[in-house]
Amino acid sequence: MSNTEEQYPSNFIRNIIEKDVADGKNAGQVMTRFPPEPNGYLHIGHAKAICLSFGMAEEFTGATNLRFDDTNPLKESVEYINAIKRDIEWLGFNWKEERFASDYFEQLYQFAEQLIKKGKAYVDSLSADELREYRGTLTRPGKDSPFRARTVDENLDLFRRMRAGEFADGEHILRLKIDMSSPNINMRDPAIYRIRHIEHHQTGNEWCIYPMYDYTHCVSDSLEGITHSLCDLSFEDHRPLYDWVLDELAMNCHPQQIEFSRLNLQFTVMSKRKIRQLVEENMVDSWDDPRLPTLSGLRRRGYTSASIRDFCRRIGVTKSDNNVELALLQSCIREELDTSAPRVMGVLNPLKVVIENFPEGDSGSVSLELPNHPKDETMGTRSMNFTRELYIDREDFREEANRKYKRLVLGNEVRLRYGFVIKAEQVIKDDAGDIVEIRASYDPDTLGKNPEGRKVRGVIHWVSATEGLPAEIRVYEPLFTVDFPDADERDYHELLNDESLKVHQGFVEPGLKRASSDERFQFEREGYFCVDSKHSTPDALVFNRVVGLRDTWAKMVQSGDA
Repeated sequence: MSNTEEQYPSNFIRNIIEKDVADGKNAGQVMTRFPPEPNGYLHIGHAKAICLSFGMAEEFTGATNLRFDDTNPLKESVEYINAIKRDIEWLGFNWKEERFASDYFEQLYQFAEQLIKKGKAYVDSLSADELREYRGTLTRPGKDSPFRARTVDENLDLFRRMRAGEFADGEHILRLKIDMSSPNINMRDPAIYRIRHIEHHQTGNEWCIYPMYDYTHCVSDSLEGITHSLCDLSFEDHRPLYDWVLDELAMNCHPQQIEFSRLNLQFTVMSKRKIRQLVEENMVDSWDDPRLPTLSGLRRRGYTSASIRDFCRRIGVTKSDNNVELALLQSCIREELDTSAPRVMGVLNPLKVVIENFPEGDSGSVSLELPNHPKDETMGTRSMNFTRELYIDREDFREEANRKYKRLVLGNEVRLRYGFVIKAEQVIKDDAGDIVEIRASYDPDTLGKNPEGRKVRGVIHWVSATEGLPAEIRVYEPLFTVDFPDADERDYHELLNDESLKVHQGFVEPGLKRASSDERFQFEREGYFCVDSKHSTPDALVFNRVVGLRDTWAKMVQSGDA
């Protein structure tokens, strides 16, 4: 798929690549990569990186590799690999080659031996606590390990025995020999290999030592001929190490690492670790819970790939903090669905209305022809019967109300959308005093027109009580109550929104029985909804609210009502 129509606005990364191409650097070629670790599902922050890496390569007629950073088998699985591929394809991008860091394990090992032979790497045997102590702090330089003086032969022997499985986990590591007094902690003899006796999802039990990301990443980029290695700003301090390794190995290809700001989305966590906690602690349904910022969650919620790409385009690419209001993401899907989503009627909190002067039985129903979209005649019409017994939303009725209330009031009239004008004549209550039914009358001369000389309060939506379909309707709000929970020092459990999911047992139009999970609808006056792809069946419909008709959550938070 081509996304050239969704190009990023001018930004510093495009300017760099454009100049490189014009100058003939890398023979005018552009090759990028997206290197996720398969230890969880992708979220919308990854979508920004995906759109950027794939988009820049596509714009300059280049290509992008998908490379899984599978150097830590303790947390990785094939499930995550498949989910990542599915999400990238859903976003509309195709990779040139699918690679794994594990594809290069033998080459990485040989390069490590090469560094040892150059006196640029050594096997260290300090304990984890000793390593932390020797490393120093931001204000205190580190100090050399007593094992830093091992000879090349000693280091080669130990490293080969590490590979052969002679040592226990944590007994030794392989470190680069750079500068323990460097102000950049990443350059203080970083570890590049650790011992882990664990089966790998790609290589099985072939290896018991695994390379570290900082070492693996730059070498893999070089081996694949990557020209521009686009990373978020957390890797900026790692760039000197990226360049150091490639220079010491005298690699033929030396990619340019360029950093950009991460996405921070309001009321949302972008930490994969925290998202994993939410899943593992059963605070959410799963990785695809519609309240999560995961791409699978957003997809199940009803967001489209086009709306996500549009959002990534709108937020732009800078090195400044990228704190984005949730309302921007919501506006992207709302604008798309405003023109594309058919209109239907659904009642979330049903209250029964019996129109006593309406004919009973089959002869009583009146067939209505309803437009699928009020502004687009090409979307056609649908048929629905107006019947004697209906459901309206409980919030659309009051026994008493002032003139500002534009819905049904006892003793007053209101128009039912596309139908007749009715008048509430009587309420029926249960033993607890709650209204369970409204008895009403209708004016048969008001179909499609207002009664002459009479004032009608407003227009409300409805569903036939005899023909409508029962449905579970899920209304989602943000999972957190603070703007940017990743930056909040409190326990994230304290920040969770208890009202993030409200489940309504409602009713919808009978035509929605055939709705598929890739369709979106506007429930008139309620918002945009889609069929839940995970739990809905034709006999037990479940709908997720994609987004409301307007942004209300931020205003509620500001007013203290959330």
